[in-house]
Amino acid sequence: MSRYKHLQRLACAALVGAAALFSGALYAQAASGGKGAATCPALLNKTFPRLQDDAPQNLCQYAGKVLLVVNTASYCGFTPQYEGLEKLYADYSAQGLVVLGFPSNDFGEQEPGKSKDIADFCYNTYGVKFPMFAKTVVSGKEANPLFAELIKAGGSAPRWNFYKYLIGRDGKFIDSYASITTPQSSRITGDIKKALAQQP
Repeated sequence: MSRYKHLQRLACAALVGAAALFSGALYAQAASGGKGAATCPALLNKTFPRLQDDAPQNLCQYAGKVLLVVNTASYCGFTPQYEGLEKLYADYSAQGLVVLGFPSNDFGEQEPGKSKDIADFCYNTYGVKFPMFAKTVVSGKEANPLFAELIKAGGSAPRWNFYKYLIGRDGKFIDSYASITTPQSSRITGDIKKALAQQP
């Protein structure tokens, strides 16, 4: 074998090895939701389908953010709070706030529609741009894993639509707010500002 061909084979072997290492790194990153296990709080290490297209969304992507988690409904007396929630998101998203909406039919069967109906209603009626997830259960024994942990952490389950939970940059529960507490209330905005001022 000529020296040139020998060097060619060595170069090919090196490239194959590098590709394998790169693929392994990508696989490990995907398996952890794009975040290292050490950087994603346990509360957020969960995946839910996106409302618009059912694409899986790992909540680890919001690690280091302040989160306001809300169970929503399209035909409720509190539904106009969508406007206030979107304003919160618009006002504070640059500082690190993300509002997460979870439509639910748990209370008064006030969210009967399918995902497309809900998504169209939220955007066309209230211009909602904050992340929304597919319709889910937020109370009782069948509550989804995020709400189950928030209920346990805060000692309070949603009593109706538009119940709210605040999560700090460290991925830990801060407080919960009754449906009647509006997004622009001094209590919620004050807590959000305090949470945003904290480093993750």
